[in-house]
Amino acid sequence: MTRTRWAGAIVLAMLAFACSPASRAATSGPSTRRTATAVALQIVSYNIRHGRGADDALDLERTAAVLRSLRADVIGLQEVDERVERSGRVDEAAALGAALGFRHAFGSFMDYQGGRYGLAILSRHPITGSRAVRLPDGNEPRVALAAQVELPGGRPLMVINVHFDWVDDDAFRFAQARALTAFIDSLTMPYVLLGDFNDQPGSRTLELFQQRAIELRKPAGERFTFPSSLPIKEIDFVFVAPAAAWRAGEAWVVEEKLASDHRPVAATATLLGSADRRP
Repeated sequence: MTRTRWAGAIVLAMLAFACSPASRAATSGPSTRRTATAVALQIVSYNIRHGRGADDALDLERTAAVLRSLRADVIGLQEVDERVERSGRVDEAAALGAALGFRHAFGSFMDYQGGRYGLAILSRHPITGSRAVRLPDGNEPRVALAAQVELPGGRPLMVINVHFDWVDDDAFRFAQARALTAFIDSLTMPYVLLGDFNDQPGSRTLELFQQRAIELRKPAGERFTFPSSLPIKEIDFVFVAPAAAWRAGEAWVVEEKLASDHRPVAATATLLGSADRRP
């Protein structure tokens, strides 16, 4: 090959590389990479007693109206029926999701009255998958419902909803909590943990999660959630983890006395962006 033709080949090769994806990737610096931005979330946990209120009236539309007023992004519901006789054979998770324009996931504790009874998660953002995490049985079978949510920018978030055993002896409840920690300790993405824990501050059940996550705390004088008519117990909670991924906001008990035997808990938290995260 002559010197002139060899020089021309080199120029052509250099131009081809300059236009290639590999060249663009090699020359792009950190300033051109897409970074995750912070996402502010409003979170709600509510034991809806399958839509049966403190007045003993079954009224799922009333439940939907309460949820709609809270303008949540993610919602964990406990005591949810799916085509159960006592609640008119309604698929309650689907019906509430449709009423709010939300996606929904359902996790079954057990078959009941021709349908299923369990937990639901509703989300303003897409739910990309869900699973029921089997927990040790107590007075009833129990699962935790875990749903992966896709936040703006494609960021994944795991939302975990619980309803632990309810009797005074905490042995079943603590066993269920310990089993759940094995699942949450395996997660590699940020998570929200919420629900009806059926235990109070200072209990060994709550301490398991306080050691792992940030509790979104309610005001000291306004923290009781059960019973709804005149609450004297704080048994409904919201946590976020890992701590470095979140900026905790506030939590509060919603003054709703009629729609269920629990009051809803609402909370705010911000999932931090790449530039905001603490080391």
